[in-house]
Amino acid sequence: MRGNALAEKIIVIDEGTTSTRTMLFGADGIPLGSAQREIRQHYPGPGLVEHDAAEIWEATLACTREMITQAGGADHVAAIGITNQRETVVFWDRTTGEPLAPAIVWQDRRSAADCAALKEAGHERAVQAKSGLLLDPYFSGSKIGWALKNWPQLHEANDRLAVGTVESYLVFRLTGGVHVSDASNASRTQLMDINGAGGWDADLCALLGVPTPLLPEITGCTTRVGTTDPALFGGAIPICGMAGDQQAATIGQACLSPGQTKATFGTGAFILSASGTVRPVSNHRLLATVLVQEGDVRSYALEGSVFVAGSLIKWLRDGLGLLANAGESEGLARSVADNGGVYLVPALTGLGAPHWRPDALAAISGLSFATTKAHVARAALEAQAYQAQDLKSAFAADGVDWAELRIDGGMAANDWMVQDLADVLNLTVERPDFVESTALGAAMLAATGAGLYPDLASAAASMRGTATRFTPALEPEKRKTRLAGWQSALAKVLG
Repeated sequence: MRGNALAEKIIVIDEGTTSTRTMLFGADGIPLGSAQREIRQHYPGPGLVEHDAAEIWEATLACTREMITQAGGADHVAAIGITNQRETVVFWDRTTGEPLAPAIVWQDRRSAADCAALKEAGHERAVQAKSGLLLDPYFSGSKIGWALKNWPQLHEANDRLAVGTVESYLVFRLTGGVHVSDASNASRTQLMDINGAGGWDADLCALLGVPTPLLPEITGCTTRVGTTDPALFGGAIPICGMAGDQQAATIGQACLSPGQTKATFGTGAFILSASGTVRPVSNHRLLATVLVQEGDVRSYALEGSVFVAGSLIKWLRDGLGLLANAGESEGLARSVADNGGVYLVPALTGLGAPHWRPDALAAISGLSFATTKAHVARAALEAQAYQAQDLKSAFAADGVDWAELRIDGGMAANDWMVQDLADVLNLTVERPDFVESTALGAAMLAATGAGLYPDLASAAASMRGTATRFTPALEPEKRKTRLAGWQSALAKVLG
């Protein structure tokens, strides 16, 4: 480890879908503090999900100031790392930094018709070859194209318009004008050629209706991209660690070598398996993505994305009123011997990998007068393991079979769900004792960028903590019966 002992604390801005959080870490990876603010999600219509980017900025500023104060001031902070919800896009004014339109959230499906038309026209194979991604409204590019066609204020802004994912917007505001995006986030826009040293691709941008001058410069994930405006925090702090949340969690779990696999169960569920410097190719509707870029060297991952995980429990609580709080789901699941024949297919925003059906609708099957809310809660938790099993099969078909799985995210705190995951996958599941792997991964990137460690592998080896292991205990016949019930329920949704 190198550096000035006075300034060996790391600030991490963790910009999630439902909250903004800033965490303070020691250079050894030990968490020292956290500040958090909720972020409101706006649903202006079916399939539409938006954020107020001004609210994101104000919440980020407040949380970060709180942690810098706890650190002892800006002079005690070696670097800021940023990790963020990935495909969400922000539109802002280059001169003021103020948002010009709502941020379109990754869950938003408004560009579904545009993606379907491009797919029908036969463009998906070429798009996947360059971007590693399938044609789906999940990704940023079609969202940007839709906004440029439908929001007049963006055209009225002319040269003042800047576009980027959330980390790009935050860096712009923090530095007072630096317009960059790290390679991991850029690889989620569907506008980047992820092969070799590729950058924004003119053909992809033209296909999705996005002028390249609107886009940020693509940088490495441990690159020092600038320093904060001294007026914000009482001193200039380097920003030198950035990655999308799922890549950051993979790094935080020290899954850097080919075949190492992590799953994050947050708002959605995202499973990434590292593939080293060789870009993976999927024939089973998985995604190839940039895992991390150190300097000019890119490492990749194979990814499966499930759109609804923790948000399903939130819906049971807030939408249906079945739960008083999210933690109640574990006690309810334990209170019944089995699911009572109830299966819940959580296609509340369509189905992600490996199905990619944005038109799919959620369904609960197997209800009877004997069904209680405990059965429904258990079915919701079981759905996480079933969706993971569908992905495990797809990964294996692409030649990437999981030897074990490292998990994190808010849902990973639920012991019942983690054991069920091990049972259904018939696989050892490892959960770190510090489950905030996303923030920890961003801290590793920032510590590397700040020169506290010589490379990311060294940072990961030194900063990752201890973990608890869950081993499978479900009888093979019961596992087979449960999976058959899930496939039957899924078939009804897929039609």
